[in-house]
Amino acid sequence: MPASLVHLVRHGEVDNPDHILYGRLPGYGLSELGTRMAERAAAALAGHPVRALYASPLQRTQESARPWARRFELEVRTDERLIEPYNRFEGGTFELGPKVLAHPRTWPWVVNPFRPSWGEPFAQVASRMLAAMGDAWSATESGEVVLVSHQMPIWTVHRAVTGRPLYHDPRKRRCSLSSITTFERREGTPTGFAEVGYQDPAADLLAASVDLGAV
Repeated sequence: MPASLVHLVRHGEVDNPDHILYGRLPGYGLSELGTRMAERAAAALAGHPVRALYASPLQRTQESARPWARRFELEVRTDERLIEPYNRFEGGTFELGPKVLAHPRTWPWVVNPFRPSWGEPFAQVASRMLAAMGDAWSATESGEVVLVSHQMPIWTVHRAVTGRPLYHDPRKRRCSLSSITTFERREGTPTGFAEVGYQDPAADLLAASVDLGAV
């Protein structure tokens, strides 16, 4: 039978001393704290029958997948569909919010927050993520699957699966660094999945971290 559970795991803290909104920019790997966070996440499922491991192609997710690969003796399979969405704020040093008003060139980017107009549409993110989850689930004969991805894609899946509007305030996502959001296959539901769990294995490390990098 196919996999029983699919875990969406967010990467750990990124080494980003200049507080750049890095998005898909290359060269942003984990900090020392981020590596510890990633190890915490993998340890949280110790004893679980994790049989397959996938990760976004970006450096921070590939590095966050390594503790899982070591612990469960798995190959990290790269899936482009797990990547961070493109957004026009990449390379800047301010987040979406009131500070946008101080930068007139960005005003056209925020005219439609429901799509959103500053980057990849929410519906497209949900579609590719759910497709990646479905393919990983069906390709794994038994046990559980881990997919290491990013905050916005994971939160978008959460909203799609729970039947909520996909648009949201990026500052109010429940998807901490190295968090684990768990789903099971549920036939007859609009998305084919149901959310069955959420945990923050690195919760005690979050106060010392910097969580900034994408919109």
